[in-house]
Amino acid sequence: MTTRVLTPEQLDLAVELLAGGSVLAVPTDTVYGLAAVLGDRAAVGRLSALKRRPRALPIAVLCASVDEACELSSSWPPSAAALSAALWPGPLTLVVPALSGLAARLGSTSSVGVRVPDDAICRALLERTGPLAVTSANLHGAPPATTAAGVLALFEGTDLVGVLDAGARDGEVSSVVDVTGVAPEIVREGALSRDALLALLTRG
Repeated sequence: MTTRVLTPEQLDLAVELLAGGSVLAVPTDTVYGLAAVLGDRAAVGRLSALKRRPRALPIAVLCASVDEACELSSSWPPSAAALSAALWPGPLTLVVPALSGLAARLGSTSSVGVRVPDDAICRALLERTGPLAVTSANLHGAPPATTAAGVLALFEGTDLVGVLDAGARDGEVSSVVDVTGVAPEIVREGALSRDALLALLTRG
């Protein structure tokens, strides 16, 4: 299969491809990601297979707004409210309690990683598609692609139907904070430093 390169002006086509059950590479504010419509279980499965990612490893969800992210959670802890208010849109993934049935669809047990990216093209897409299951555009264990050309080098000739090209990304992955426990836990230090996150978590 030939992987198509789409421009931001072809957002309608990107929406159509995702709605049809395809996996599409999309730009975020950090790296390029492989995306599938969250409600399409078969498409999410194809996403994992394309990346050669073990199904037991959870896939995160990108949302257009804080409200949309809240709707995917069975509860929104105060720490999630504080961090999302301060840092979204931005490179922060929050692991929150998931709605019943959602976690298993994404390879988790009871939680879901959610994020609102700080990228206008990505959010414009999300506003049209609704939440997308997204994982970095790379083969499992390899560095993520930061350009459309990098995505093509990895996935040309596979089932990836297209890549929405919005230029180079900086490649610094999102930081991850788990707020499902008694106290928030910084799972991964990425674009946001541990010190910056701790300062917000201990404020007040």
